[in-house]
Amino acid sequence: MSKRVVITGMAAITPLGTGVDKFWGNMLAGKSGIGTITRFDASAFPTRIAGEVKDFDPSLYMDKKEARRMDRFTQFAVAGAGMALSDAKIDMENLQKDRVGVVLGSGIGGMETLEDTARVLHEKGPGRVSPFFVPMMIGNMAAGQVAIAMGVTGPNITVVTACASATNAIGESFKMIERGVVEVVITGGTEASITPLALAGFCSMKALSTNNDEPAKASRPFDAKRDGFVMGEGTGIIILESLEHAQKRGAAIYAEIIGYGSSADAYHITAPAPGGVGMAKAMREALNDAGIKPEDVDYINAHGTSTDFNDKYETMAIKTVFGEHARELAVSSTKSMTGHLLGAAGGIELVATALAVKNDQVPPTINYENPDPDCDLDYVPNKARKLKVNYAMSNSFGFGGQNATVLIGKYKA
Repeated sequence: MSKRVVITGMAAITPLGTGVDKFWGNMLAGKSGIGTITRFDASAFPTRIAGEVKDFDPSLYMDKKEARRMDRFTQFAVAGAGMALSDAKIDMENLQKDRVGVVLGSGIGGMETLEDTARVLHEKGPGRVSPFFVPMMIGNMAAGQVAIAMGVTGPNITVVTACASATNAIGESFKMIERGVVEVVITGGTEASITPLALAGFCSMKALSTNNDEPAKASRPFDAKRDGFVMGEGTGIIILESLEHAQKRGAAIYAEIIGYGSSADAYHITAPAPGGVGMAKAMREALNDAGIKPEDVDYINAHGTSTDFNDKYETMAIKTVFGEHARELAVSSTKSMTGHLLGAAGGIELVATALAVKNDQVPPTINYENPDPDCDLDYVPNKARKLKVNYAMSNSFGFGGQNATVLIGKYKA
């Protein structure tokens, strides 16, 4: 018999602030975390805006010496894991640590470390390359450092599926607990790739918004005048537990994870398949896995990147899966406020989705001003909404045709 899986702890380090309460409060207020890039001089770039984390001090969460040996994406993850475990009120001393896993998603890993070290090599030679370069850069080190910091010895896995990474990580964690492999998983995603090289790469693809004069209005999912996504950074960490484990320790429960779907477009390295067929397959699989009907779903936290094809095809995919009920659904893209956290996007978006389920409040899609005939659903424009949310879905889709969907519901004993 498969185990039920619940969310008992969450953490968010985002362009809207550090801490779940700050993140959620600013989201419900419809605030934007997008601004002019400050981490480096971006004046020569076509895009000069991003969603930076402005209020993060790693020394508040870890030893300063240890922090210097971690890339920013790892610092985010270690800090977030500590915050989420604290939120879950888990007593680490009484935890069976070999029954605790860490499964994190990241699109690229230590991009900042890679760029900085390449510069050192070029300017000063190989003898000046840090011995910590490789363990700071490699993509699995966020999960590795979280396990070391928390002393947990269960499965330790890093998922790299581009912008679907965190959602795949959460879905695979759900399945691990459901099968009884572990009792607890620290999961989600982390990313810190607002760097010159990454920005230049996305600029060359013409994937980014160039609305540099009005940063707060640049990310406008589903709007007819959308002109590309906005890069973001941060982490969203979720503590998943088997219901039995959570009940034994009297844990407070945010929501229950009930379904997971994953698919490949097998179509193109960057563009989604026409009509969103792969997206639809992931959503349908999540519904089938949960054993609920499409009309049971109240809210979708959309991938909603503010790019032409994604928003159009995601809308088509929702219509394909939900039929007439698509018109009744509340659909919003919180990327309108945070920007696109790439491999970490699904982490902070599941935090938002779980809070929507728990609090019966749906965050808005801000900057929705110009209706697009191809995007004609209810995108919760510009203002948060009170709405009874029994079941909600979070979508993430990535380069390479990677699609992932997680379905959650109100916890019922």
